[in-house]
Amino acid sequence: MAASSNAEETQLQDMEEDAGMEREMESDEEEGMGVENSDDEEDESSEDEKENEAEIQRLEEQLSINAFDYNCHVDLIKLLRQEGELFRLRRARQKMSELFPLTEEIWLDWLKDEIRLTEEEPNREKVYELFEKAVKDYICPDIWLEYAQYSIGGMGSPGGIDKVRSIFERALTAVGLHMTKGETVWEAYREFENAMLSTVQPPPGRVPTCEDQELLKTQLERIHTLFRRQLAIPLMDMEGTYAEYEEWAEHGVPETVSHQYKRALQQKEKCKAIEETLLVAEPPKLAEYQTYIDFELKEGDPARVQLIFERALAENCLVPDMWAKYTTYLDRQLKIKDIVLSSHDRAVRNCPWTMGLWKSYLLALERHGAEHQTVSDIFEKALNAGFIQATDYVDIWQAYLDYLRRRVDFSKESSKELEELRTAFSRSLDYMKQDVEERFSESGDPSCTIMQIWARIEALHCKNMQKARELWDSIMTKGNAKYANMWLEYYNLERSYGDPIHCRKALHRAVQCTSDYPEHVCEVLLTFERVEGSLEDWDVAVQKTETRLNRINEQRAKVAEKEANLVRQEEDKAEQRRKSKADKKAQKKGQKGIRAGEKRRAEDDYQNEWDEQSDQAPKRHRGDGEPGTEEYMETEAGLFGRKTPAGHRLGPPGAKKAQQGAAAAAQRQQDDKPELRNDNNSVFISNLAYTLEEPESKLRTLFETCGPLQQVRPVFSNKGTFKGYCYVQFESQASVPIALKLDRREVEGRPMFVSPCVDKNTNPDFKVFKYNSSMEKHKIFISGLPFSCTKEQLEELCKSHGTVKDVRLVTYRSGKPKGLAYVEFEDEAQASQAVLKLDGMDIEDNKISVAISNPPRRSMKDTPGSSGAMAATMTRQVYGARGRGRTQLSLLPRSLHRPSGPPSKAENGTATKPIPANAAGDAGFEAQAKPLSNSDFARMLLNK
Repeated sequence: MAASSNAEETQLQDMEEDAGMEREMESDEEEGMGVENSDDEEDESSEDEKENEAEIQRLEEQLSINAFDYNCHVDLIKLLRQEGELFRLRRARQKMSELFPLTEEIWLDWLKDEIRLTEEEPNREKVYELFEKAVKDYICPDIWLEYAQYSIGGMGSPGGIDKVRSIFERALTAVGLHMTKGETVWEAYREFENAMLSTVQPPPGRVPTCEDQELLKTQLERIHTLFRRQLAIPLMDMEGTYAEYEEWAEHGVPETVSHQYKRALQQKEKCKAIEETLLVAEPPKLAEYQTYIDFELKEGDPARVQLIFERALAENCLVPDMWAKYTTYLDRQLKIKDIVLSSHDRAVRNCPWTMGLWKSYLLALERHGAEHQTVSDIFEKALNAGFIQATDYVDIWQAYLDYLRRRVDFSKESSKELEELRTAFSRSLDYMKQDVEERFSESGDPSCTIMQIWARIEALHCKNMQKARELWDSIMTKGNAKYANMWLEYYNLERSYGDPIHCRKALHRAVQCTSDYPEHVCEVLLTFERVEGSLEDWDVAVQKTETRLNRINEQRAKVAEKEANLVRQEEDKAEQRRKSKADKKAQKKGQKGIRAGEKRRAEDDYQNEWDEQSDQAPKRHRGDGEPGTEEYMETEAGLFGRKTPAGHRLGPPGAKKAQQGAAAAAQRQQDDKPELRNDNNSVFISNLAYTLEEPESKLRTLFETCGPLQQVRPVFSNKGTFKGYCYVQFESQASVPIALKLDRREVEGRPMFVSPCVDKNTNPDFKVFKYNSSMEKHKIFISGLPFSCTKEQLEELCKSHGTVKDVRLVTYRSGKPKGLAYVEFEDEAQASQAVLKLDGMDIEDNKISVAISNPPRRSMKDTPGSSGAMAATMTRQVYGARGRGRTQLSLLPRSLHRPSGPPSKAENGTATKPIPANAAGDAGFEAQAKPLSNSDFARMLLNK
């Protein structure tokens, strides 16, 4: 083999040298003919070659670091083929084929190149070997057709005709049912047999012998058989084949063939719509293929089901779910060893990062009686596949350990298989501790599931309780001693295979160590002593459980007190901030009052002067000419003395403010009619710009497309300015879901938030965006994006790795991007593939980071039951459904809002009770329960 390989390399090098010499001769000829190339063109060509060589070296170096980079393999092969580097090209293709199944396009290019290189007869076997590898990767009609046509070239060799027919028969078995491309293989096979028919016919003028007639009859029967077989299969252009058979057959089409043809025609009509949908669909066509698969599964023909799965996988080879469905169908329905195992092998070669495919492969190997060394080799490959989660390694180890356990004959005290099982258990624990924890910073097996299984095997099958107890001691030292369920597992093991002494020891240790459910463990201990123990045992158990529970209750009381102190401190800080803010506000108000008093005194002085001057002003009669009814002439010039136009009257003070508050007043009148509102038919709009002009008309125009509107209620402040949010109420509840789809629609440069209109008095825990604290395996998180990246660009980038269900760019409230995004895929396998392919990619000079979406845990102030949540609840209860705005004024006197110093005495001698500010709601309630008179309010204000 080594000599053959060296000969191939020498041949390739010679061919490259010959090609170089030919290029030099052509260049000399061109120079001789007067064709002169400029120095600039030569320099440009040289620079291109240098750039390509540098890129080739970069790709080869990258593959030396990560050999599983699929796209890097593809780019290297394309570049080498472009440069004509034949030797390096063959080597690159071989390396890629060892790791991945190659696509139809890569195989066809490789086969055509090798066919051109191996024109000589002795090298045909090497091309045959290459074709055999190609047809095993995917079921592709074009590769099978190329294989059959290449074999025709060797039909002159011994056994060549039989080899051609064998290849054609295998091609028909593999792709003859392909509705759109299978016909080409059938026609090529018939053309070959027609050509063979001419070779068996006797030459003109010679009387055919019996042997000639027998050969002719056999060949005609072959062609008849091919027609009959093809017409029984639903193919797209089967009508033309039937017409051709009618012309070719001397005695017409037999009745049985016509009947089979009609049935196939009916079957074709059923599939025609699906095939047409596939033709016009955009890649990856997963939904269309799934529809086709479901149809064929209902029809129940295993060969057609297998073919449609293969067609789907040829276009979606990196979709783990499709491979999982296919291999599951083969395992449960077809159960043919060669087909099943080859499909599992192709599945893990295409999607090596998917643990479930490796696990299914191991089970299939065991199911079909594969050799132990083969199973072990596949398992070792799985460990090197590069799973994306620590738990995947736990699962694959469990699958392999289950396989080893099933090999052991426990009736023997010791055996090679049992030692191998124990060695594998020990190795799995070391692997999880060293390799997995080092890579993921977690063991992936916090509950020590592998050790628990080992302990049960030792106790049940090997009767080795000493080893089982050692394993459980190790389990408890890994942070599991505080969990009641772990102690109860150990207790149940001792109960089943141990003795009462060790059961009692386990429960006593559990009482001392358990912190999550100590009451339950104590109850189990007391129950055990009721059944098994003596009076002394009972007394000890009662004493230990009481002591432990008292200590637990004290600890819980301390924790509760500490939490209460923290809540109290937060409340005190909030009260101090509120007082400081109120003092600053009062100080500003006092300064404003002083300035206002000075202004009023100046106006009074000016008014007195104006009155004195107005006594001397000229008077005029009314228009009706009545004597005695005189009035002063009006001016609005003020200090400048300009006269007002005729017929104009001076507006009242604050007219401009009244005009600004008109919209707010109209809104309040509308808000005072709760019978017109219907939250079920409404949506809440927020994050709008405060400067938005005519918000009602603009929002009405925007939301009219969702359905008939009943009202649009923008919310204004007391000054008449828009507050940035409003309510949109529809006539029908069916319009609400349509309106919610407008969420984050940009309105004048800001994303508009659209959420359901929910009364938080009745639904205090309702949130539009629910913070997810668990890992979302079907969703990826992308950071480092350029701010110019759009949703469409990101979706275009990700859809090549799977079906994209949603893309969400994270922005500030102003609409400016943060450079972050979430992309949701149809399943976790597609998300995993996207992480592998996109992580570290450069986008507009920005290197992006991609990971599975795993939001951080919520802080204590956000969790239910914490002080922050309590404060939020209190705020809702005091201020109503949506809280109180900063510009809203309370109608209660300030003396009811905060303490006014030491308690003062009322007229009847009783002291008034100060009411803290945070009890404003309670104060309001008391005020309603005990009505106060006007004099009471006056006394409160005077005390203030």
